[in-house]
Amino acid sequence: MAEKKFITCDGNYAAAHIAYMFSEVAAIYPITPSSTMAELVDEWAAQGRKNIFGQTVKVVEMQSEAGAAGAVHGSLQSGALTSTFTASQGLLLMIPNMYKIAGELLPGVFHVSARSLAAQALSIFGDHQDVMAVRQTGFAMLATSSVQEVMDLAGVAHIVALKARIPFVHFFDGFRTSHEIQKIELMDAASLSAMFDREALAAFRNRALNPEHPVSRGTAQNPDIYFQTREASNKFYDAVPEMVAEAMEQISTITGREYKPFVYYGAEDAERVVIAMGSVTETLKETVDYLNARGEKVGVVTVHLYRPFSAKYLFAVLPKSAKKICVLDRTKEPGANGEPLYLDIVDAFYSEGVEAQIIGGRYGLSSKDTTPAQMLAVYENMSLATPKNHFTVGIVDDVTNLSLPVGEEISMAKEGTFEALFFGLGSDGTVGANKNSIKIIGGSTNKYCQAYFAYDSKKSGGYTSSHLRFGDKPITSPYLVTTPDFVACHVPSYVDKYDVLKGLKRGGSFLLNSVNDAETTCRTLPTHMKAYLAKNNINFYIINATKIAADLGLGSRTNTIMQAAFFKIADIIPIEQAVEEMKKAIYKSYGKKGEDIVNMNYAAVDAGCEAVVKVEVPAEWANIECKQAEAVVDETIPAFVREVCKPIDALKGDMLPVSAFNGREDGTWDNGTAAYEKRGIATSVPEWKIENCIQCNQCAYVCPHAAIRPFLATEEEAAASGLAWKQGLGETKAYKFRIQVSPLDCTGCGNCVDVCPAKTKALVMKPLESQMAEAENWNAVTKNVGYKQVVDKTKSVKNSQFAQPLFEFSGACAGCGETPYIKTITQLFGDKMMVANATGCTSIYSGSAPSTPYCTNEKGQGPAWANSLFEDNAEFGLGMHVGVEKLRDRVQAYMEKAIAECPKCSDELKGVMKEWIENRSSSAKSAEVSERLIPMMEACGCETCQKILEMKDWLAKKSQWIIGGDGWGYDIGFGGVDHVLASGMDVNILVVDTEVYSNTGGQSSKSTPIGAVAKFASAGKRIRKKDIGAIAMTYGYVYVAQVSIGASQQQLFNVLKEAEAYPGPSLIIAYAPCINHGIKGGMTRTQTVGKQAVECGYWHLWHYNPQLEAEGKNPFVMDSKEPDWSKFRDFLMKEVRYTSLKKAFPAEAEQLFEAAEENAKWRYNSYIKRA
Repeated sequence: MAEKKFITCDGNYAAAHIAYMFSEVAAIYPITPSSTMAELVDEWAAQGRKNIFGQTVKVVEMQSEAGAAGAVHGSLQSGALTSTFTASQGLLLMIPNMYKIAGELLPGVFHVSARSLAAQALSIFGDHQDVMAVRQTGFAMLATSSVQEVMDLAGVAHIVALKARIPFVHFFDGFRTSHEIQKIELMDAASLSAMFDREALAAFRNRALNPEHPVSRGTAQNPDIYFQTREASNKFYDAVPEMVAEAMEQISTITGREYKPFVYYGAEDAERVVIAMGSVTETLKETVDYLNARGEKVGVVTVHLYRPFSAKYLFAVLPKSAKKICVLDRTKEPGANGEPLYLDIVDAFYSEGVEAQIIGGRYGLSSKDTTPAQMLAVYENMSLATPKNHFTVGIVDDVTNLSLPVGEEISMAKEGTFEALFFGLGSDGTVGANKNSIKIIGGSTNKYCQAYFAYDSKKSGGYTSSHLRFGDKPITSPYLVTTPDFVACHVPSYVDKYDVLKGLKRGGSFLLNSVNDAETTCRTLPTHMKAYLAKNNINFYIINATKIAADLGLGSRTNTIMQAAFFKIADIIPIEQAVEEMKKAIYKSYGKKGEDIVNMNYAAVDAGCEAVVKVEVPAEWANIECKQAEAVVDETIPAFVREVCKPIDALKGDMLPVSAFNGREDGTWDNGTAAYEKRGIATSVPEWKIENCIQCNQCAYVCPHAAIRPFLATEEEAAASGLAWKQGLGETKAYKFRIQVSPLDCTGCGNCVDVCPAKTKALVMKPLESQMAEAENWNAVTKNVGYKQVVDKTKSVKNSQFAQPLFEFSGACAGCGETPYIKTITQLFGDKMMVANATGCTSIYSGSAPSTPYCTNEKGQGPAWANSLFEDNAEFGLGMHVGVEKLRDRVQAYMEKAIAECPKCSDELKGVMKEWIENRSSSAKSAEVSERLIPMMEACGCETCQKILEMKDWLAKKSQWIIGGDGWGYDIGFGGVDHVLASGMDVNILVVDTEVYSNTGGQSSKSTPIGAVAKFASAGKRIRKKDIGAIAMTYGYVYVAQVSIGASQQQLFNVLKEAEAYPGPSLIIAYAPCINHGIKGGMTRTQTVGKQAVECGYWHLWHYNPQLEAEGKNPFVMDSKEPDWSKFRDFLMKEVRYTSLKKAFPAEAEQLFEAAEENAKWRYNSYIKRA
């Protein structure tokens, strides 16, 4: 037998590794959490890796999952073995083609990291809702439960699909398995390849469509034969279970691990048996061991082959002693009389005439952690005389009372297992460092290891926790670490927000990144932490990683420093070896980003080892009494925020009962909750230097998070505030002026400082601690001074910034290039806005519970926001507009009736009604007329006026905005965008163009320029960027513009006003520098990058206004100057997405960079011809 080889990888890697072996073509499209599989296949193909046929896999990125499924279908018909990788809504988009692929008996394989479906809300996390929604398509379905099982069994899907002529969905739990890193045994490629049926392959090739022996497929059939031909394939499905069992037997022989279509684990004479599939079965096995060791008789059946469902193989392993069966489903089917697996098991028992009490339950939706305590509750429920059926476990359902009571958590970790827990901040590198740590331990020791990472939906700056385990025995605990041996807190402020020491074992170690020395740290540590440290004999360490990172030029990325400190303290491997391995990992991770970054991280490793300080814990701390502070209810905070949002922010969302969402069952969330988070995630924030300020308001205009704003105060207000103000200039000279920063909402990007045009900067970045007084000043100014509408906000950029932003404090990355556009739109039109938002970065930072950045003005007005799906956003927004206008048609009909017939309506009122009808298509004018109209109708009181007043919310024309990124606008949603533009209806489309799929991690889109490195374009994009603006201009009646706020604030301002006022469709394409670009200097200079992009010709500013043509003018106007092409190459070399290509593929890079410049010139010249 070949020597066993081990690798440390996650489930996605394991699936991609096997899929690559057996695939000739992969048709792909990015979707979380499956994208990594496709990215790996693309990367390996670019590197020249060979499959079992001695070739690289041909990877084709499509415009959507529906397109990917179509390409899979076509590729299979051509005789090429083809795979794809998907999840969630993406899998649902493939359903039509899945029916075709199955109906035509084609051996495709879909690898799915199973994920929740968007229903009352979107969730990127894992359960089985998506795969259960395709169980009817005719695909065989193979479930795996762990990273090792993915490696072992993924090949079965490929091998049996070919032999049986039945396509397979191979699925495993999204995130819990797809992203869990484990040290696993590598599947022997030669043994797996030997199982591949070459004769079946030859037969598949012979059946392929080919003009050398032509046939016709996909014909239309009539009632006379369709039924018969649908039944004709039964024999192929009947043969699948036997083939799978045979293949699994061979896998068992190769690996030494037992595999069958159904696998039983537990007591031979078990009376209570749980049946489930996916990662929960690993938790169930631990629970079974725990209970059986205490004299109980329980077991678990793991389902591997879910479709075709075989009762034969189920009853072959189920103990005949089983009297009570509990079926666990990780999905929900509202209105059904049970979930899918439960119904299948009930049917199997009934059909086979086997008697047992069968109950079912739901668990773990959206990757909700499923723990041993929950599984104990399941077995305990089964032991009751009347067990609860159709239960839920892991939540508190106090509405329909379906949930099981769950006891205290019990550690079931195997003896010798070391558990570690790391608290970090999104984008600080903690997760990446811990991935490296687990790979270092897995690769340089004989220990088994596991890592899992939990985080929220914020793009950066959100909470992250890394859960690491390692030990001498295989680790089979697919749930979060709750009883760690080691805890590291990378974010100093977390000690005041979260209970970071919860569960830390007696004698364990605690490492805190503290900006203070030991004495100050001890003095300021919360009392409950002091008591815990002393009472539990905790080893306490501190390190000022924040200062070290700043001194080394790493900004806020403390990850490498903290990683080194962990290895120094934990002593898992010799520190010298750890340092060597960390530096190897650094070179592998950052080598493409340049030598400077590598050397900075090398220095961080050394500093992290040297700077750790052990703090002696005073014995008297053990005597501290921690009294529960009386809860003080802040009545100024809305009840919903207090009772729902605040617990979620405090990591207590799991404890919220179902009743907390009474009245919000449809997923509705209050606007403006982001304002109550006050995250305080910046290390440095801007300080206003009043004496240098020229009152231009550019800092507020470009702020991605609306955390810096200008205010105008009367003499009295300024004096009462006790703050520094200066006399206003120009139109505001009658008022006092002040720039106010909200330090707890600022993310510290520094863009405001970057754009400040004052001769001596009026803003200077200072440590957050030094600016905390400004938090109270912010509250005072916004409450007591507020936003004055004393200047025309539509007149200038400066004036616009005195208007309240109705989009604030989002979860976007620090320095985000997208959000300044959205914020400005809300300042101009927010009180009348309706927003349809495509899934992607824009939707995630715009509406991730509990944080909603869209907010309201003093009248309670603000943007009404909704997200439908990724692919249909333009149509969704058009539907909003059509629906609103249909309701407004009724208002107009009432007015026309009143004008013609109502004797009670005065001539004056009728005149204003006529004015409204004439101006109903103008947001500004209809709102102004409506303000005069409403009191007149109220005074009239006639029946018709009463009917109109019932619909007064529709009097002002709504400003309909359709917002999304380039992945939506250029690719998956382009068909809808095109149709909506072609409709001629009055809607506004904003495409924030980052030139990649930002939300899923930076995959190539049709917006990605030639030569740029992106996921799915590992060797550089080979096709030039699509010009969506030029396409839109061909209609001739669409307002189109290309903008960059960093290049011209005024052009953007003008375009927004013109586009909204244009009585037809508008399309604005906005350049948005992104964290995925790898900007040298970081996201502190995204505005400057936008400026440089235009100066060098990489991006162009223009607008196309069809109304100009009616005036006899050219509708196309070039707004940017002729570029300085000598700066083009320098611009590319300032972004890692280009420099990494030069490092990896130097010869190709030169050709592609030349092509990029030529394409930019070609594009510019095409615009000049229009001008």
